[in-house]
This record gives sequence, C-alpha cells and structure tokens, in this order.
Amino acid sequence: MFRNILIAKLRILRIFKLTDSLYDLQSGFCSTFSSSKRLEIMNVLRDRELTVSQILEKMSISKTNLSQHLTVMKNQGVLENRREGQHVYYYISNKKILKAYDIIQEVLVELMDKKLANLK
Repeated sequence: MFRNILIAKLRILRIFKLTDSLYDLQSGFCSTFSSSKRLEIMNVLRDRELTVSQILEKMSISKTNLSQHLTVMKNQGVLENRREGQHVYYYISNKKILKAYDIIQEVLVELMDKKLANLK
C-alpha cells in the first residue's frame, strides 16, 4: 500500500515538473519578443526570407547587434535559416508566430483606443 502511494506521489511530482518545464519553455520563447528590435525583425521578415544584408537595409541597426538578435531568435526557434552559396537567408519558422504577433498588436491598439476614450 505504501509503495502504491509513493508511486502515485512520484507520478504527480513528475507531472508538476513537466508543467514547470513547459512554463519555462514558454517564458523563454516569449522573452524573445521583449526587444523592440526583435519585433521589428519579425515585421521585416513577415512576407519573405531575407539575407542579413537585406535586413540591415530595412532597419537602423548595426550588423553586430542584428547578428546577436538573429542568434537569440534562432536559438529560441522563432527563426530558421538556410544557406545558398555565400548568403544566409533568415525566415520565420512558423506562421503561427506571426498570428500571435498580430493578435498582440490588435490588443494593444484596442487598449490604446480605450485609454484615449477615457481621456475624453
């Protein structure tokens, strides 16, 4: 009987640890979007893959800083890349990420509209 209770408790602990791990993964993934430059990169890559040089042309950022942001985004699974000759192309790994990005922007616009309405 004691053994069964112990096994049941261990299973419950494993479930909680798995849940904590899922929260940690989600937190890490979401922290990728805590930088305005990374959000801008998302928008620049919205419609097509681009090389680092092409991204630099569209943004006001140093190559070193861009490279650091791309590395963070790639390590979190937000971006992927492919090599073609000497060029490395970056693209958004999953279009659902863009949907989440757009939904968050919609919510922010609604919040700003509400705040403006309250000022009147």
